[in-house]
Amino acid sequence: MKNKRKILVTGASVAGPTLAFWLARQGMDVTVVERAPEFRDGGQTIDVRGAGKIVAQRMGLESAIRSKSTHEDGIKFVDEQDRTQAEIGIGAFGGNGPVAELEILRGELAKLLIEHGRSTVNYRFGDSIAALEELPHGVKVRFEQGGEQVFDLVIGAEGVGSHTRKLVFGNEVTRRSFDLYTAYFTIPRAPGDARQMRWFNAPGGLSVCLRPDNLGTTRALLSFQEAPSAYEKLSPAEQKTLLKEKFGGLKWETPRILAALDDAPDLYFDQISQVKMARWSKGRIALVGDAAYCASPISGMGTSLGMCGAYVLAGELGRHDDHAQAFAAYEAIMRPYVDQAQNVPKFAPRLASPHSRAGIAVGHALLRMSNVPVVKSILAKFLTPKADAIALPEYAHMA
Repeated sequence: MKNKRKILVTGASVAGPTLAFWLARQGMDVTVVERAPEFRDGGQTIDVRGAGKIVAQRMGLESAIRSKSTHEDGIKFVDEQDRTQAEIGIGAFGGNGPVAELEILRGELAKLLIEHGRSTVNYRFGDSIAALEELPHGVKVRFEQGGEQVFDLVIGAEGVGSHTRKLVFGNEVTRRSFDLYTAYFTIPRAPGDARQMRWFNAPGGLSVCLRPDNLGTTRALLSFQEAPSAYEKLSPAEQKTLLKEKFGGLKWETPRILAALDDAPDLYFDQISQVKMARWSKGRIALVGDAAYCASPISGMGTSLGMCGAYVLAGELGRHDDHAQAFAAYEAIMRPYVDQAQNVPKFAPRLASPHSRAGIAVGHALLRMSNVPVVKSILAKFLTPKADAIALPEYAHMA
């Protein structure tokens, strides 16, 4: 019976646990393997909007997500003296602006998703796939911590740097770079840290942001524009030194942020890019979420793509006895949604973080005019993710 399939999912962030929940709901035997030795808490703020929010509602998780929200209620664009130059409220652009109604830390959402399916899904932390061998009726998996098992299907959901993708697809992937590096980390909260995100632009395409969380701390974000330079491969200590060099001359809250960097327990530093693939499956192995079609944080669509892709993939596996037909249907439904999410112009970082003081001033002026119809329509093209641009199927067998 198709519902008794034995399936291995790799990655326990957002797409992986979402997929595991829906597969197990249909009676499948699901194991999630995660390289991290234990659940990884924290992470940057993400939003649950559009079709992603519908998936959360169908999982019965909307109220739980709302209870863990960061309660961020807008963005203030500030100058060196912390004076507000422009502001975008949570209700801007019909509530579909850059700050969504449901903003939550990545780790908080992952924890909710894992716990929601814990009773029916086997979670295996501190391990990963060492090798894969496709057999006529399954996939033999050798694990890094030892042992082998045969699964009917393997689904990779580790994220943008997917190890499973590399093992199975090799070089069948294109990374579209935005010539942008971003660092996320947690710092102690200060009295001036309010419920709005504060965004400071500096000449040279530098940006520094502070965002509230619901855990009594503050999330810092540092971004600079530069062609791919393998900085993500540096050690954490080297990355911290680099960030201090790049941002050391800036004012505003930057000295405070850099002073807290050495003690930050959760630095995440990477180039911002998209993952583009001609196919998302090969034999009995498929990819979902960022591993298959990362649209980048610039798109504002990562969570929606991950949750919707997981829901659709699970639904199609439940509808089809033949996994090849299920994978083909999954791709046919998701590909248009992914394509529009990835339709982000290469110059987007330069618009968000201009390189000159004059450019920064013009950007602030445009944002202050966001209620003027012609300006609003222009800004909406860049500030309103198309998160609802998919008609999610309703799978009776998953209701």
